[in-house]
Amino acid sequence: MNTSTPRLMIDAVRVEKNLNRLAAYGKSHNLDIRPHTKTHKSLKLARMQLQAGAIGLTVAKVGEANIMAEICDDVLVAYPTVDAWRCKQIAQLAQKQKITVALDSDIAVESLSHAAKKYGCTIGVLVDMDVGFHRTGVQTALAAFELAQKIDQAPGLRPDGLFCFPGQVWELPENQGPVLAEISSKLAEALDLFSRHGLPAPMVSGGSTPSAFQSHLVPEFTEIRPGTYIFNDMNTVRGGFCELDDCAATILTTVVSDAVPGQVVVDAGSKTLTSDRCGPEPQSGYGYILEYPEAKITALSEEHGQVEVRTCDHVPTVGERVTIIPNHICPCVNLQDYAWWVEPDRPPEPLPIDARGKVA
Repeated sequence: MNTSTPRLMIDAVRVEKNLNRLAAYGKSHNLDIRPHTKTHKSLKLARMQLQAGAIGLTVAKVGEANIMAEICDDVLVAYPTVDAWRCKQIAQLAQKQKITVALDSDIAVESLSHAAKKYGCTIGVLVDMDVGFHRTGVQTALAAFELAQKIDQAPGLRPDGLFCFPGQVWELPENQGPVLAEISSKLAEALDLFSRHGLPAPMVSGGSTPSAFQSHLVPEFTEIRPGTYIFNDMNTVRGGFCELDDCAATILTTVVSDAVPGQVVVDAGSKTLTSDRCGPEPQSGYGYILEYPEAKITALSEEHGQVEVRTCDHVPTVGERVTIIPNHICPCVNLQDYAWWVEPDRPPEPLPIDARGKVA
């Protein structure tokens, strides 16, 4: 077995615990779970999510949709589909199964309708509404209603409701009530317009990992789409949304140098850990070393991670292996061809990252 590093290690017990926790929450609040597979990009883990009760899967790009459609007949593409190539791919999938897309422009509606007509299929469409993150989404309830009208009139498209991403919600769970109430108000205003004009809205899809377990405070939601929850990372730890013991994905690395005083170097750089800072604590470095919590990963180049160890009681030695929890696990997974699946009392097994590199 290849034992080289860096290696992405996935703890099966912690994964199952994270899956079951969210499944129980959704069941207790009558909320459907449609997890975002961009975090793990793995058919094995997607199957586990479906077995835990997920009603379908979320993907970011068409390439991911093509992979996840192998095991799931209800896929939501949470990304604007505008160009002809992507619209063709979506339409071809919709010939065989249920596909829903979130859109926020007339051009996207027209492009997708053209593909649906050409391939003789029906594609579900959610109106993407900006509820505060300011990345995508129409800006007002009226704009959402007007776009839904266009979807309703567009051949081959089915208006299915609303979509939003509350990515701005990073308050501690106990403090999220006011911002979630604002989101609820915006969605309710749009849904009232839909209802008064006879437009269907059976789906209201929202949610994120930081706000996942407070999603019931937005009663308009019918489903939520958290992604990182399956693994967690230092963003969710330092944000107050989980504990270190809830982190299921770690990077096993080797110390390769201690020649510079006060520093060691590990064999995981930006091509393993990514250059993402920790959102809640940007000055905390590029990850957390479990065995040396006082250490700080201060700089990354492509294959080198520079670790400040001056404040450590004892320091790592060359050849020693150390374990890093990344700041943001999603891009770390996409940098790997495979991870290592770790179950109790069994040797680690390779876990393919099936949708690795599917960024189109």
